[in-house]
Amino acid sequence: MNLVIIDYGAGNIQSIIHAFDRLGVQARLTKDAQEISAADRVIFPGVGAAGSAMNQLRATGLDVLIPQLKQPVLGICLGMQLMCRHSAENNTDGLGIFHVDVVEFDNTLLKVPQMGWNSLSALTSPLFDQLPQDPYVYMVHSYYAPICDQTAAVAEYGIPYSAALQRENFWGTQFHPEKSSQVGAHILQQFLSLTS
Repeated sequence: MNLVIIDYGAGNIQSIIHAFDRLGVQARLTKDAQEISAADRVIFPGVGAAGSAMNQLRATGLDVLIPQLKQPVLGICLGMQLMCRHSAENNTDGLGIFHVDVVEFDNTLLKVPQMGWNSLSALTSPLFDQLPQDPYVYMVHSYYAPICDQTAAVAEYGIPYSAALQRENFWGTQFHPEKSSQVGAHILQQFLSLTS
């Protein structure tokens, strides 16, 4: 399995590498367009601010490359949000892979960021096959994608929102599977096993 993690200065890379190590797969961190294009699976990670992250992608041309990828691609947390059309964070235009805009939780009603474990429902992606009902995953985020046609899992924090998105060969999780114990490991294994 040729698995790459897109290197654009995003944080939290080591925990993703370790999560795949535990599954017996060595992930390679790279910003090389040819390596990314040739990979069997691509992880698009993200921890940080949307504006500076998109600037990094544009500076390296990865903003053009990522939407053109044909193999399974998994965006995690900020990575998923950057795959959307637009983020309210720093008023940032995203990659437009998912047809939804990212908005901010209402901090007058909720403690922001949402941080900790939350359950998933309405699971409609093969990533979630054979999981127990209402599985718990680890969340850290202040922005979210509303429910839309590409919602693949739902979580609730004051309101229901997209905990995962899917369109064609692109998947995104608002949660961190690499920090979500056995449930997260199962989801990452399912991603490795995807056939399309």
